Amino acid sequence: MDKPAGMFDRDYEWSALRRFITDPQPGATLGVVSGRRRQGKTFLLDAACRAAEGFYFGATEATDAESLRRISTALTDHVRPASPFHFANWSEVVDALLALGSERPVPVVIDEFPYLAKANPELPSIIQEALRPLRDQRTRSRTRLLLCGSALSLMGRLLSGNAPLRGRAGLELVVRPLDHRLAADFWDITDPHLAMKVNAIVGGTPAYRREFARGDTPHGPDDFDDWVVRTVLNPETPLFREARYLLAEEPDLRDTALYLSVLAAVADGNATRGGMAGYLERKATDIAHPINVLEDAGLLHRDADAFRDNRPTYRIAEPLIGFYHAIMRPVWDQLERPGSATRVWQASRRRFVSNVLGPHFEQVCRDWALHHVDPDLLGGLPARVGHGVVHDSKARIGHEVDVAVIGIADAGKPPLLAIGEAKWNDTMGMAHIDHLRHIRGLVGQAGRYDTTDTRLICFSGAGFDDKAHAAAEADTDVRLIDLAALYSQE
Repeated sequence: MDKPAGMFDRDYEWSALRRFITDPQPGATLGVVSGRRRQGKTFLLDAACRAAEGFYFGATEATDAESLRRISTALTDHVRPASPFHFANWSEVVDALLALGSERPVPVVIDEFPYLAKANPELPSIIQEALRPLRDQRTRSRTRLLLCGSALSLMGRLLSGNAPLRGRAGLELVVRPLDHRLAADFWDITDPHLAMKVNAIVGGTPAYRREFARGDTPHGPDDFDDWVVRTVLNPETPLFREARYLLAEEPDLRDTALYLSVLAAVADGNATRGGMAGYLERKATDIAHPINVLEDAGLLHRDADAFRDNRPTYRIAEPLIGFYHAIMRPVWDQLERPGSATRVWQASRRRFVSNVLGPHFEQVCRDWALHHVDPDLLGGLPARVGHGVVHDSKARIGHEVDVAVIGIADAGKPPLLAIGEAKWNDTMGMAHIDHLRHIRGLVGQAGRYDTTDTRLICFSGAGFDDKAHAAAEADTDVRLIDLAALYSQE
């Protein structure tokens, strides 16, 4: 199975699919592929089916009877039997799919599986029974059945707890957005400052460049504002309404207005449950359910405070949704009128920096520390990277730590490998380094972490002054990370 030449990256995902599909062992096997919408799951699985001469079926939102007719027709076209298939139920369908692998390993993809399960909730149990370990139809088959879907709440439940398919899958693959480095390559942007600003709006979703923006990328830093106006804020482009559609496409989100308000609260800087409740003028218990549903749907992410127990904060997981709520939703009526985008964007750029770009930059710094940094720079391999608030009892204030890198606890207290401060628009100097030194002392006094070798990291999108560079040269515990370092592949 050779990866198609037109497929960008996805080397890991393709290798996982190739190993699963070409596994020669006897017996049909099940795989589950999930991920947020627009990440290229369909393109990936369709390409795998073409490369291995398998069968691909894309479900639609339809009644159970209509879906049976559609898959009967699709399988008839694929197999070309003496007489057309007319399946009466899904048990017959699954056995016919297992029969495809009677001679060799064959991939069989059912895309948008949540549509089928919604119309027929018994379908996972039917597949469970069909894949019973000693059942002849399974043991004689080498079908590699792949169930795919974008409804993360449903897909996440397929293999969890007491779900019928728990323990049946040999592959569980999540197709994630491209990280900030790959996204810059995909958008063909070499300037890291421009790449970060674009990433703060569209994230790492491949479809937003190829299909939604029709390949339109900023020509350079000076073109960024015009690019925002002609793409994301342009009512003629699919990107304009995409954030609203992402919410509407989630089957578990019934009271859309409430979920929109919860996301708006987070986009406005209310990252705690109490903050969201105050923004919505409701009790915290009243919004517990919508928060959990948004988490399950992959639209809201819960971050534990690295320094205080039971003080989680929340952030919007999809950048485009965060941009929509911070910039577009408050002035939606104006944006819908053609020709208003330039005026709206000029008035919104400051809010974009404070509510969208700044928080996104902080999250990229945390991702970099967890996934990209050389462990030698931190003095160890990170176990987790988060953020939080360190309490200063003498000053009676809390100090926010943008990046907290916790190492592996071999014995005793876990080591705090590094703490960092991230500033998008500020040139950082000695005041920032001294602030981090003070925080390191407070954390050491609290006794939760071992701060013996804690490094101090300053992340800046605007650079560092001479005193900061001198401090970094004189003290091996101080590290200065600019945009070039965040995007460096070395």
